[in-house]
Amino acid sequence: MAALPSWLSPLPTQPSKHAFSSSPGAISSRDFSTTTQKDCSIRRTMLVGLGALSTNLLLARFAAAKEAPNKYKSFVDFTDGYSYVYPSDWRDFDFLGHDSAFKDRIAALQHVRVGFIPTSKNDIRDLGPMEEVIFDLVKNVYAAPTQKPTIFDMQERSIDGKNYWTFEYELESSGFARTAFATIAIGNGRYYTLVVGANQRRWSRLRDLLKVVADSFKILDIKPTAV
Repeated sequence: MAALPSWLSPLPTQPSKHAFSSSPGAISSRDFSTTTQKDCSIRRTMLVGLGALSTNLLLARFAAAKEAPNKYKSFVDFTDGYSYVYPSDWRDFDFLGHDSAFKDRIAALQHVRVGFIPTSKNDIRDLGPMEEVIFDLVKNVYAAPTQKPTIFDMQERSIDGKNYWTFEYELESSGFARTAFATIAIGNGRYYTLVVGANQRRWSRLRDLLKVVADSFKILDIKPTAV
């Protein structure tokens, strides 16, 4: 087994339009009745379709909410194709450059955020070996030049044919350190990232709670918009 970088440490103790042809002659009552019946049939079909779509969305949202563990709430974004759970006493807030975010009502550093960027890749494994990808991500993307990065753990899981990488890491600077879990995955032509963390001093008390959030992230297939 190859030696690990010095900053890798062992684990600590998301009205149709209809064209009608015109005729120079008058429209008979039979023609008008037939046209009206067809138009009503089209409207009924549209309403039934919209009703079924609304029902399916409601059922999906209900199922997602039902699956949330005790003391957690579900966040489901069908438009952008992802879902996850977060602690039930957290509230949403705007986090620059991210699609969704929730934070503790008192300790703002305890928060979860999700963002995504376009990608031509089809799966997270297409980026390369998990260890190399995560090492590079934490050291060169997450960590500022003045921060010391440490990676504690890496895990892969597969759900419905999609692969997810979750890892635990710490960024330490002079007088301050923050520890977090990150889950990355690819789907819908997007590279998704979920990060959930807290102040390092509170990490031992919050780790298990936040691991549930990191492990709950799931990509949902984005359905094409009906024309």
